[in-house]
Amino acid sequence: MSETDREAPLLDKKDVIAALEEIALRLELSGANPFKCRAFQNGSRALQSYEGDLAEGLESGELAKLKGIGKSLITEIRALLRSGEGPTLQVLRKELPAGLMDLMRIPGLGPRRVRMLYEELGITSLGELEYACNENRLVQLDGFGEKIQDKVLRGIEVVRRFGGQHLLADGWIASDKVREALEALPGVSKVEIAGSIRRRKEVIKDVDVLVATEDPAPVHEVFCSMDWVDEVTARGETKSSVRLSTGLQVDLRTVSLEQFPFALAYFTGSKEHNTRMRRRAKERGLKLNEYGLFVQDQMAMRASEGSALVVRMRVDEFSGAMSLACESESDLYSALGLHYVEPELREDLGEIAAAEEGRLPSLVTQNDLRGVLHNHSNWSDGANTIEEMARAAQAMGLEYLGISDHSRSAVYAHGLSVDRVLRQHDEIDALNERLEGFVVLKGIESDILPDGSLDYDDDLLERFDFVVASVHAGFSMSREEQTARCLRAVRNPHTSILGHPTGRLLLTREGFDLDLRAVIEAAAEVGCALELNANPHRLDLDWRELRYAASCGATISVGADAHRSSGLQDLRYGVGIARKAWLGTGDILNCLGVKELRTRLRARL
Repeated sequence: MSETDREAPLLDKKDVIAALEEIALRLELSGANPFKCRAFQNGSRALQSYEGDLAEGLESGELAKLKGIGKSLITEIRALLRSGEGPTLQVLRKELPAGLMDLMRIPGLGPRRVRMLYEELGITSLGELEYACNENRLVQLDGFGEKIQDKVLRGIEVVRRFGGQHLLADGWIASDKVREALEALPGVSKVEIAGSIRRRKEVIKDVDVLVATEDPAPVHEVFCSMDWVDEVTARGETKSSVRLSTGLQVDLRTVSLEQFPFALAYFTGSKEHNTRMRRRAKERGLKLNEYGLFVQDQMAMRASEGSALVVRMRVDEFSGAMSLACESESDLYSALGLHYVEPELREDLGEIAAAEEGRLPSLVTQNDLRGVLHNHSNWSDGANTIEEMARAAQAMGLEYLGISDHSRSAVYAHGLSVDRVLRQHDEIDALNERLEGFVVLKGIESDILPDGSLDYDDDLLERFDFVVASVHAGFSMSREEQTARCLRAVRNPHTSILGHPTGRLLLTREGFDLDLRAVIEAAAEVGCALELNANPHRLDLDWRELRYAASCGATISVGADAHRSSGLQDLRYGVGIARKAWLGTGDILNCLGVKELRTRLRARL
């Protein structure tokens, strides 16, 4: 080995040991000879007890004398030191997906079980594993069962604890708990969740909580001592930060009631939207920040009064500067000559111009949804009966529920044979006779087969009230093949909805490669709805593409993809994304009543 190699190896001793351990694990995952796996394990242990420098030990021959270090290991170690990746490790990393190593970090998942998850269910990442658990996919696997599945879910939480990014749902649920605790405190005037959660971003980094109070000390005391706080990372007079047991960071800021509207707008963001707002204020002789809207140039301000609703003036108690007193964010926008911009739209994507010109849409709310179509029961991979799903939907104030269990090609999800489809329809007919003021619709989530066809013949497809067509396999097809496949599916007159159109799993898996815009345009042309899958792991279509779809005239179906009755609550995440995409009730299929919906669905046939 050269002097240069000795002075600057690419890996240190710790890295080399970790690499040998990774090789041993990957060999186990691949089902290699146990003796070969053990050789790398022994080599790792031998290096842990070696006190010298690895590069020098290679050159002097000391390493080769260690028990457990043979010629093949010497070759691997030398390559690791020189290039950062040895020949065996290089081959193994190409053979097996990188995400399998993350699965090995979950307590109770050894190489055998991870290999089974990969071979039987095609699971290659934590997100895919979590999704499979939520859909009860592990229950039927040999050596797993319900208890192991629950243990795996808890293990995933542990692994993700310091991951840095979180699903919107994780932040939303945590923020609801924090808000409830703080709203109950004496002296608290207002509590709002700001930041990316308020803007309904699909992936968040932290939770921003804003409280209006004249006595902040007890608020921070309670916030930092909540039961679910794992660590207090900062504590001050106006800002405190904690980390929850899930690894999620929550930041609390306390302000006066007068400052609250400005702080809420500022900490909601986005940064780009705030920059536009500050620039607009400056053009009107004002200065906008998180503390207020201050008069900088009275002449410029008076010149802008013709186009702006200027609210009452006050003297800021901290700076002594003249400012505009706004009681709400709506007042703030009015003071700058704008209609109120809903938080979901604040991404600097044309909302300021639309607010100035009065072109902002009337956004959909969850109360506008009349029903939900994409749901599963225990006929396939769901946890609840059809009646239990229907009762839960009815309790939410919905008027109809679509049952769309998996089709026969989805063997892993107990997809329905033709005979089971007919028997399920009989059950739905009997249930509808018992239900009052509520309807269960007969649907199917048909796999889109590799050639773009659906999973049953036309005679059976005609029996369904609706068909959700989805890609569940064949993600590695070329862009051209995948596009042709999906185009054929949406043009099939039996396809009512294209389900989770890109197949993405947030923080886990990118969507498959296709010309999405071409598929969106085709769906709009033929009247096939596109799904906004409200499962927080999916939120697919992406809100940016949803906005494009609406501009093309496509109809959107907000589907829960619920595999248990509690999954129907995921609709709120879907509605949040729909609002972020500028969608109103006229854009959404399931804002129709059941009579209008059936008419709309039949129009495709």
